[in-house]
Amino acid sequence: MANPFVHVELNTTDVGKAKEFYGWLFDWKLEDVPMGVMGTYTTIGVGGGTGGGIMQHPMPGQPSFWLSYVNVDDIGAATAKAKSLGATIIREVTPVAEMGWPSIFIDPTGAALGLWQAKKA
Repeated sequence: MANPFVHVELNTTDVGKAKEFYGWLFDWKLEDVPMGVMGTYTTIGVGGGTGGGIMQHPMPGQPSFWLSYVNVDDIGAATAKAKSLGATIIREVTPVAEMGWPSIFIDPTGAALGLWQAKKA
């Protein structure tokens, strides 16, 4: 499938409570990864299928939500295309350590979606 979903991420107001709930509910393998100034990111290992992460919500006062990411070959071009089609960019293309680049937009219907381009090995 072109442009598959590759990652899901919980942006939560209470990381500890979320980790306890989802760890018990699904028996996911949760691993904390220090991310420097961004704090700690908890990876979600699910075995097979799409994995994800849990992080402190970056927008204070907003409710917790799950965000899906779609794989793209060119993060800059895909982000620009989304904008040209009426999306509002809420996170510009940003490097993430040695892993790749995400961006996040709100589509014309109000739904949030992330784009992801992994660094080439």
